[in-house]
Amino acid sequence: MTADPKETITVENVVASTGIGQELDLQSVAMDLEGADYDPEQFPGLVYRTTDPKSAALIFRSGKIVCTGANSIEAVHESLDIVFEELRALQIPIEDPEVTVQNIVTSADLGESLNLNAIAIGLGLEHIEYEPEQFPGLVYRLDEPEVVALLFGSGKVVVTGGTSPEDAAAAVDVIVEELNGLGLLD
Repeated sequence: MTADPKETITVENVVASTGIGQELDLQSVAMDLEGADYDPEQFPGLVYRTTDPKSAALIFRSGKIVCTGANSIEAVHESLDIVFEELRALQIPIEDPEVTVQNIVTSADLGESLNLNAIAIGLGLEHIEYEPEQFPGLVYRLDEPEVVALLFGSGKVVVTGGTSPEDAAAAVDVIVEELNGLGLLD
């Protein structure tokens, strides 16, 4: 293992939720909001995409909004600010809604290929799922931080379920420590 795998961590997706505290007539909003996609037979929410930063806001009749596709917590806030401004422009009064990060998906590279069979045996079946016929990655459920890591034979790791980028760094530390302890990393 050459470089610190934590330096390879990349945020792939941030999912956050908020609410504007009032019900919306999505049909009416869809007609007035340029670029909105609303097809209630396909999906119950209205989809509004921002390009800078790139994300999609899923707006529901209840006033709940889920933002997905952003690559940082800052980008989530910027995207939602755009959505709030667009809705205010449609005469929908919105105060300053609280935004809650629900999930951050990150990727990292351990810098060497992994023997997933040996890792599955070494880590024990209570924390992992590994069925290569079903899925090429090993699913590793960590207790601290409480995240799920997908390990691939290439050495790539995907960490999901965290709510801050620090969760991914902590998970990579735990994985490296566990694999070193098992003698499965050089």
